[in-house]
Amino acid sequence: MSYTIWRLLLTGTADGAMNMAVDQAIMEAVANDETPPTLRFYAWEPPCLSLGYTQPIADVDHERLSARGWGLVRRITGGRAILHADELTYSVAVKASDPIVAGGIVQSYRRLSQPLLHSMQNMETDAHADKLTQRHPDAKGPVCFEVPSHYEITVSGKKLVGSAQVRKFGAVLQHGSFPLTGDITRIVDALVFENNDKRETIRSRVRQRAATLRDVTGQLVTWEQAAQRVAASFQDVFDLTFVTEKTLTPQEKTRADELRASQYATDEWNARF
Repeated sequence: MSYTIWRLLLTGTADGAMNMAVDQAIMEAVANDETPPTLRFYAWEPPCLSLGYTQPIADVDHERLSARGWGLVRRITGGRAILHADELTYSVAVKASDPIVAGGIVQSYRRLSQPLLHSMQNMETDAHADKLTQRHPDAKGPVCFEVPSHYEITVSGKKLVGSAQVRKFGAVLQHGSFPLTGDITRIVDALVFENNDKRETIRSRVRQRAATLRDVTGQLVTWEQAAQRVAASFQDVFDLTFVTEKTLTPQEKTRADELRASQYATDEWNARF
């Protein structure tokens, strides 16, 4: 199997539990050489709060979450909470031996950030993907978009893409959130704070430190347009040939259904920490 040939998978919209189950099913299939390396684009319905693998469930204000009709799921990857709404979500699944993910997480973050950075620069934004010189003092807060991590995409100092990675099963999965439009501060309405003043402080901080694509370009870029541009950048940066699909293999679909029912849609998984 040539690793310059990747699958481009456009799976559309699903709930949080299914989206996370699909990412893991693809990761396992790639690890087992059942499918080629895969770049997947997807969306969320209803909007969903995702927690990092070890993030405390106590961070979630369940009453507020339910009142807004938002879902909840725990990712297999680390990091902090993200509210998935009005965004393009990407995932990359490759074997752990793939040169693109050689070295540690930080090194592979740097490589995988390059096509994301390339796509933003093609949209005439002042985009950067830099290594942090020191840990941000707010890095332990509950909101992913409050601070950038190593090689995440920023524009004029504001975080534009939030990503997380896991290495398991002999493969690497990296997925990330690319907000296209909407209120980037909505996430604070789903989290627990000691009082309303603290909530508004965090809301203001997120507004100052994060942005949507519409914020930085002044234009509404559709999900389809964003997916096309990011896919083209992956092709250019990594010299890939894509085989485009819109559905999982039967084996992946069966496995994703199993994972959704037994793991990602269960309280045992979502409330484990």
